[in-house]
Amino acid sequence: MTTMKVFQIGAAGGVGRRLTALLAARGDEVTGMHRAPAQAETVRSSGGVPVAGNLLDDSVDELTRKLGGHDAVVFSAGAHGAGADMTTAIDGEGLAKTVRAARQAGVRRLVLVSVFPEALRGGGASEGFEHYAKVKKAADAYLAASDLDWLIVRPGTLLDEPGTGRVSAAAALEYGDVPRDDVAAFIDAALHEPGLSRCVVELTSGPTPVAEAVAALADARQR
Repeated sequence: MTTMKVFQIGAAGGVGRRLTALLAARGDEVTGMHRAPAQAETVRSSGGVPVAGNLLDDSVDELTRKLGGHDAVVFSAGAHGAGADMTTAIDGEGLAKTVRAARQAGVRRLVLVSVFPEALRGGGASEGFEHYAKVKKAADAYLAASDLDWLIVRPGTLLDEPGTGRVSAAAALEYGDVPRDDVAAFIDAALHEPGLSRCVVELTSGPTPVAEAVAALADARQR
């Protein structure tokens, strides 16, 4: 199987470090961008090569230089409750910078970890979360309007419990939970399935083995 060179933005996060380990185990080369110096060891211990970077400060040209030579980008970075301005800057403007940099660097494949549209609906979502959801939807739209080979993954509520290796994956699903392990496993498989392209996938725990779920989605895209 052909190996890939994958650049991760958000590589030290809950999904990112799990994904790095899976990609490295299959022989892919992973570069993990991190902001805090202490996160370099997280990237390295997961099997990736750490590179310092900051979506707040890096220009598009600086990101372009970092992305050069890679086959794909995975964007799973987020402000993680640091406030509306940071959410706009990282989840919104940071994604837009990454799209422009990927195009300049000639990196066609970009996978974005987004958010389930029904997240916390009916559960008293805060004003900050509503802003987060709005920014994430705008980022989805920005990527979808690009000419990249994009994939948007919208997982349900993320859990730290061990994954089952089984999911439900479709263009639209009832809201549910999903372990971070299984989100990482889905992205690992999806990155290596060229037929799964330019589509939005909602993801929850379910009955279908991850590899079968990815293959079924790709097959449906070809019909």
